[in-house]
Amino acid sequence: MEKNVASARPGYRMVFGLAFAVAFLADLLLFSMSPMVHLVMSELRLSHAQFGLLFSAAIVSVMFARLPLGLIADRRGYLTVLRVALVVLALAAGSRALAWDFTGLLISQFVLGLGLAALLPCLSLMVKAWAAARPGLGTGIYFSGFAVGSVVALGLTPVLLQVMLWRQVLLLYAVLPIVVCLASLALGRKSEAVASSTRLKDVRLVLRERVVWVLLLLMAGSMGCYDTLASWMPRVLEMKGLETGLASLMPVGFFVAGPLIGLVLDRFPSRGVLVALLGVLAGASIALLTTQSLPVLLLALFAVGFVLSGVCVTSLTIPVERPRLSPYAGTVVGFVTSASNVGPLLMPVAFGHLIDLTGYYSASVFMVAILGGVIFVGCSRFMR
Repeated sequence: MEKNVASARPGYRMVFGLAFAVAFLADLLLFSMSPMVHLVMSELRLSHAQFGLLFSAAIVSVMFARLPLGLIADRRGYLTVLRVALVVLALAAGSRALAWDFTGLLISQFVLGLGLAALLPCLSLMVKAWAAARPGLGTGIYFSGFAVGSVVALGLTPVLLQVMLWRQVLLLYAVLPIVVCLASLALGRKSEAVASSTRLKDVRLVLRERVVWVLLLLMAGSMGCYDTLASWMPRVLEMKGLETGLASLMPVGFFVAGPLIGLVLDRFPSRGVLVALLGVLAGASIALLTTQSLPVLLLALFAVGFVLSGVCVTSLTIPVERPRLSPYAGTVVGFVTSASNVGPLLMPVAFGHLIDLTGYYSASVFMVAILGGVIFVGCSRFMR
């Protein structure tokens, strides 16, 4: 009966519409400052490394908050945790627009991370409750929402900046979490799965599973590479003398990969082979971002988003589909995506620091290409 839950329960489309919107908000709010890097740096007199720290501030709070929030979501259900998180996101996003110095902006980003921390565990629990028969596709559906959020953040924001101040753009985006929170009220408590009795003792047993640590490394590599490139690609394109809006091709590839890789996962048994292939493609496509050929660059931008998204979708599907991990899916996803934020925490700062040292972006791009390729191919050997 559980295997047919996705098609049998009424409200399936509404739930995954909400999941898509939540994922959309996450990347919209996280990356909306990237296209305004030159404006923020100029007004607040920041260095490249300081701007990198603004992004990392949100990642720090995600690292510390996601595991306990995942445990709470497992025990109490995802709807309450999700609604509180959306309110926190609205408050933090609005406060960014009101910050008048680096410290204020840094604190706002940290609080933003607290709201973001709850989202992925809640989304995984939605897949567990509503798409048990096809977890790959269920994960891919909501994961494509992250891509659309990135597209809007990187593509629409530059357009809005032509007619609005950067602070006004941030205020506009801050309204959206409240809209989604109000929409979630239409679901009601009856749409939520029964809460789990997960205990800390059970969590310790789960953490003994080798695959959990493999997933941690995969997520650290994929999230670190994507978030770093999404944050800095507008600046790299600006240094190339190109339109910063071209960076939106990365989330377009991200969007296509969500449902496509999800369908492959539901039909292709070997996770290791798939991750190894994506690893080789990741290293090559990221390195090609240094090219001076515009057609090759456009293809590389799309490919980078596609392969990094593919690794993420694969990693997030495994806790839902494996019987030993599924009862603790929210906690496992909370742990993996929390600890793996060491990648998004350190890599954007290192990327900006290398630009400050060399005066150009090539060394930074090659650093990301090497790290991504080595991590993905290496981890694929330990996946069964």
